[in-house]
Amino acid sequence: MTEGPELENRTLLTGFVLSGLSGHPRLQQLLFFTFCLVYTITLIGNLLIFVITMHSTLHTPMYFFLRVLSFLDISTASVVVPKMLVNFVAEDRSISHTGCVAQLFCVVLLAATEWYLLAAMAYDRYVAVCNPLRYAIVMNTRACRSLVLLSCCSGNVVSVVQTSWVFTLPFCGAKQINYFFCDIPPLVVLSCTDTSLYEKQIIMTTVLVILAPFCLILVSYACILSSILKLSSAEGRHKTFSTCSSHIVVVTLYCGSGTLIYLQPKASYYQGAKKVLAVIYTTVVPTLNPLIYSLRNKEVKEVLIGMMGKLRKKS
Repeated sequence: MTEGPELENRTLLTGFVLSGLSGHPRLQQLLFFTFCLVYTITLIGNLLIFVITMHSTLHTPMYFFLRVLSFLDISTASVVVPKMLVNFVAEDRSISHTGCVAQLFCVVLLAATEWYLLAAMAYDRYVAVCNPLRYAIVMNTRACRSLVLLSCCSGNVVSVVQTSWVFTLPFCGAKQINYFFCDIPPLVVLSCTDTSLYEKQIIMTTVLVILAPFCLILVSYACILSSILKLSSAEGRHKTFSTCSSHIVVVTLYCGSGTLIYLQPKASYYQGAKKVLAVIYTTVVPTLNPLIYSLRNKEVKEVLIGMMGKLRKKS
């Protein structure tokens, strides 16, 4: 039987060890059940939206984008959470070099794609509210698919560049990642070479991938709110304000957590803060998106009630 230290030493030669969210043994079970519940809610909520938006009455650009968003949220949570859950209850928290590369690639790909998709969704809402007469022409099926394809391709380019760059760095020491998944900042910290040039590159990428789309989203919603103020119906203004404010809150939460993590990849402030921020954009936001973007929508509620009614009749 291989003893713990020997197993750890052997693992370190071929991969990394994830320290997880917390080192307190008493918290492991509580964290396991908490994130197991959050992950379950994420899967159910996003799968529900994915199925509902396939309904014939919801074949519009907005619901097409929401379906893609649900897929990205399910994928993001599935790349990070299962391994985190295993590490809560397992003594061996190692991850192979290949596994770490794959996890980092997927996380960056999905996160970057989602940012560009959120910008496309904001543009879709802008055209719908500010230029409704041209909406069907501007946001046709081909345009929507092109925006999604462009988001995916851009995310893939960002991911390939970032992942390749990170894993060209020499890693020294115990190769223990003080994080719950393979991400850029904790991997950069492990490098035993000067990473100042790479850190500048990360900052530039953060501006292009997070801050630029965020600014576009804010401009879109500013134009939408300006149009709303011209509405004569107080009820219409209140409804649209409520929807826009909810979207902006979630996007700001997503932007704030991502920006604070990647703008200072080797920052000396408390590492636990970065873990909390990473939890927000990998688990909390994917859980909130179905509620904020879809389940509060009247059309979605009507389709959901209709589907539940049909299921009751069959049973």
